[in-house]
Amino acid sequence: MSEEQHYKKHHELAVDADVGVTMRDGTRLSARVYRPAAPGRYPVLLAVSPYQHETDSLPHSTLFLWREVGPYQWYVEAHGYVVVHVDVRGTGLSQGTYNFIDRTEQQDLHEIVEWCGSQPWSNGRVGGYGQSYYCWSQWFMAIVNPPSLKCIVPYDGAVDIYRDVMYHGGIYCDFLPWWYQMVRVNNLHRPPGQPAGKLLPRDIAREFAEHDTYDDFWKERSPWERLDEIKVPTLSIGHWGKMALHLRGNLLGYEKITAPKRLVVTGARDVFEAHDQFDKIAYHETEILPFYDHHLKEKPAAQAAPVKLYIRGLEKYRDENEWPPKRAESRSLYLTAAKAGAVASLNDGGLSWDAPKGNAETAVDYPDPRWKLGNVAMGPAGPDPVARVLTFTTAPFEQDFDVTGPVVLELFLSTSAIDTDVFVKLADQAPGEAGKPGRAVNMSKGWLRASHRRKDEALSTPTRPFYTHTDPQPVQPGEIMKLEIEVLPFSNLFRKGHRLRLEISNSDSPITDGLFTHQYSWFKVGRDTIHHSAAHPSRLVLPVVPG
Repeated sequence: MSEEQHYKKHHELAVDADVGVTMRDGTRLSARVYRPAAPGRYPVLLAVSPYQHETDSLPHSTLFLWREVGPYQWYVEAHGYVVVHVDVRGTGLSQGTYNFIDRTEQQDLHEIVEWCGSQPWSNGRVGGYGQSYYCWSQWFMAIVNPPSLKCIVPYDGAVDIYRDVMYHGGIYCDFLPWWYQMVRVNNLHRPPGQPAGKLLPRDIAREFAEHDTYDDFWKERSPWERLDEIKVPTLSIGHWGKMALHLRGNLLGYEKITAPKRLVVTGARDVFEAHDQFDKIAYHETEILPFYDHHLKEKPAAQAAPVKLYIRGLEKYRDENEWPPKRAESRSLYLTAAKAGAVASLNDGGLSWDAPKGNAETAVDYPDPRWKLGNVAMGPAGPDPVARVLTFTTAPFEQDFDVTGPVVLELFLSTSAIDTDVFVKLADQAPGEAGKPGRAVNMSKGWLRASHRRKDEALSTPTRPFYTHTDPQPVQPGEIMKLEIEVLPFSNLFRKGHRLRLEISNSDSPITDGLFTHQYSWFKVGRDTIHHSAAHPSRLVLPVVPG
């Protein structure tokens, strides 16, 4: 018996399968309305996406990662909410042409919210609902600020589509074009004998590739540009494991919004765990339902800390007064050529609290002849992700060591190529046995294309370099560049005896990075040299929580 069948039902579920919502230009959008059967006025949860409301009844499965409406029946039957799921313009049963969260789609959200607030089954109070794309819709429905919208819960949603999703550090990522083709196929293909599907005619994947700098195409579609317009209470929920997709958005969204807000970051380790958690009634009951009840039913709210973080390594949540935690102290680990004795990588370099003296450097040639799928080598036991990359590792920690907050890698680098990429990973490496390296768990990632190194000084902080991505700068072969690389925030308690490991490469792999792999560019042939000397002290700057 599923979790959904165990809860106590107070309302019978009625479904209005294809309700028309007419936009200002006459376009008919299709809504599916899940509501209590008994007449009455109920609070409304609004979900908007291109994922076709016809598929809401699919079972929970990681094969259907785009089924992101969670336990919507439970909200209706157990708690007396109406849930409205709208197919965005040009998808599912809606008319029009799909154009990927453009200004037209954003304005539609204002009209949809007001339609929900004016229906006979509505109490006039609407909240945003859903994850991922639904989260993008929530950011924008709050930005356009319809009067009936009272709160949003952006669970797992980017705010800066260029930097968070499509071009990490200015490097083309394969995910979003794949995602768009998946949406097109799901909308178009149907079994024999079924009504014809809908063709999404615009080649938006081509536009993703065409707009390789941060231009008006991305500005129009990035909530980041307008977050300060949000006025409604916001519960931003991110996941440490969603580094290459949504984590940065939930953190930046929380930081920039000036409306009443709360931040929760969970311990979900990947796409699948984050998706699974949103389908769990127990999670909604604990973390999300009380927020909706307070803002949509005007129930009293229990006192809660403004920030709640899952601490990996400790494996429990911890409340904080703000994000990033002000009590974290900035400390630097310097890259060294000294052998760490930690892992069988290209160099097995070290990380030291002491600044370097003298001259030292570490060079790497690429592409490596042993790379087989991305930058992963194949050994006798199968794939070996670290054999042919650079690593720099601490000595085993002598006591527990808490890192919580944003991280920066200051890297002095020269290259023989006309451009180069830097891919960064941070890992918690456990003690090994019988002379073998212990298991390593990745904690964070960062990326930067050298030609995209120009920072926006107005938006950059000591803990987060913010790149313009508007005018790539030529790279002069042999010139030493200082690259300040944003490494995504994380929270981890490195236990006594564990090590912190820094991995550096110029690429990644589907084996290690799954859907979020970056295409290896044709011009990446040559030698990169990392300088870690007294004159060029490459270092990792960490937020260390005392005690």
